Amino acid sequence: MPEIRNPNLQTQGTGGSGGGGGDQRSTMIFWMFLLFAFLGWQFFFSKPKPEPAQNQSQQQSAPAPATQSSSSTSPGAAAAKTPSAPAAAISAGTETTTTVENELYRIVLTNRGGQVQHWILKKYSGTDGKPLDLVQPQTAKFGLPLSFFTYEPDLTQQLNNSLYQVTVKDASASSPTVLAPATVVFHYAANGLDVVKSIHFDSTYLLNIDTTVKRNGTPVRALVQWPAGLGDMEEFLPSSATRAQVRTSAASQFVWAINGKEDNTVAKKVNGNATLEASYSYAGIADLYFAAAFMPLDPTSATVVTLHNEIDLPTDLSDPNSKKSPADVIGVAVGDTSGVNHLRLFAGPKSTEVLGSIHDASGASLQSLIQYGWFTVIAKPLYLALRFLKNALGSGAYNWGWAIIIVTVIFNVAMLPTRFMMMKSSLRMMRIQPKVDAIKKRYANLKMNDPKRAEMNQEMMALYKAENVNMYGSCLPMLVQIPLFFAYYRVLGNAIELRQAQWFWLKDLSMPDPLYVLPILIIFSMFLVQYITPSPGMDPAQRRMMAFMMPVIFGFSMLHFASGLALYWGTGNLINLALQVGINQSHWGKEMHEIAARRAAKKVGAPKTVQGRR
Repeated sequence: MPEIRNPNLQTQGTGGSGGGGGDQRSTMIFWMFLLFAFLGWQFFFSKPKPEPAQNQSQQQSAPAPATQSSSSTSPGAAAAKTPSAPAAAISAGTETTTTVENELYRIVLTNRGGQVQHWILKKYSGTDGKPLDLVQPQTAKFGLPLSFFTYEPDLTQQLNNSLYQVTVKDASASSPTVLAPATVVFHYAANGLDVVKSIHFDSTYLLNIDTTVKRNGTPVRALVQWPAGLGDMEEFLPSSATRAQVRTSAASQFVWAINGKEDNTVAKKVNGNATLEASYSYAGIADLYFAAAFMPLDPTSATVVTLHNEIDLPTDLSDPNSKKSPADVIGVAVGDTSGVNHLRLFAGPKSTEVLGSIHDASGASLQSLIQYGWFTVIAKPLYLALRFLKNALGSGAYNWGWAIIIVTVIFNVAMLPTRFMMMKSSLRMMRIQPKVDAIKKRYANLKMNDPKRAEMNQEMMALYKAENVNMYGSCLPMLVQIPLFFAYYRVLGNAIELRQAQWFWLKDLSMPDPLYVLPILIIFSMFLVQYITPSPGMDPAQRRMMAFMMPVIFGFSMLHFASGLALYWGTGNLINLALQVGINQSHWGKEMHEIAARRAAKKVGAPKTVQGRR
């Protein structure tokens, strides 16, 4: 839990005489290692995952994919044997838009290419308070959602820039805004080219998309694409008013499932224009909170193309004139090797309930889009516990924050037995420290590689066993709290319910504390715990370093992490502070202080003094 085990408590030592100095240094190194491991988590653990290797090839504006199987070319071959008469010219005279709406979204389509101009989610908003638009205007130069992707640049341009004739079917009533359920059909024909794109909307986040592109009666492999970006990519906006001084686009991933087995690749590792053919249950792109995933109705003949572009952004998002560096923008195109596409598309929030209600062709739900990483076994139950408490608290605006605090308290209470075990282990270690020092003194003149040092270690282990001392007993609380710390980190970075969740001055628990209240609280609470905990014979300089350095390091690290994580850690520190005050007043705590005072007095050859306060 966010309790910090005070390194000043005596544990074991294997280096020369002097009591617990070696132990304190070991504990400090442990925490330093933990901190740096956490800071480098995304770098070290976001290893590139190989994209599906089935029939993968690079396509750079090639005429047609050489990887097409005989089954994918057979429709074209059959059509070539019995050519159809050219279709009569069909197009629109002017550009128009069609708006389709239900309780969840408002989608604006243009008849220029039959593409989506705006995909607005009514239940989610940006920092400006307006409903969130999944279509990023700043990345529109790479294409719009539901546009076509082909291996011929001229054909792609024609398909996505021609004016289609629009027909609305199945709508309950005619009005400027089409109310779902409804079907919008785009049709274009000219010079032997015949294109039909049918999009069906219902009351959910799902769309059914059927497309056919024929040239002189022969189907052309034209995939449906979501070409670039979605969700919280406010760093691309001209204004510097972003959700945080971080690039949310860096969290984008290419996500997929083959034969029910899901996987992902981080944005910077996604290959551009790579054709992948496999039994895709779904393929799409996702960021922390939103996803756009295509689900082929026939996965056995699915074909996928990954898209990768870059946009130069200021290194410092608050300073438009700072040095520019590229940001990754990824997309995906999906279709059928036959050239006739039958797809379903989910575009919306990565909510547990929403994704649980949507199933791909294999029958599996899309909940795998919510990825907690290695700590799923802890993070998912933690999320469920937080959600349960939030709902149990009612409809209050601050319920997610209170849920974090309650879970932290519950965990600390559950950890009390291990805390008492830690305290007893430390006390036993302090009691036998003179015997440990005596053993070390007998072997003090040996070199580090002297074989006789093994005898010293054997004597030490025999002493620990005789005195019933577990040298690792004081480490258990630390080992238990580390996975929970990372689990909180993953939940706060993936649970969409915590996006923009408020708690008093915290406007978004998934973003850093804007007023730095929690980082400051963490620094002071950690310092107080260090200060009031006994430090048996510890070197004063080392004590000062531990008392000031570690709180400052952890406090400043929390400046850049989610405020919900800082709320958890700060709450745990306050609980730990209260427990340490209680321990100091117990007979165990008093004995520990007395031993610490005697050892300090003996070390400096001065009258007995008490280090710390009870």
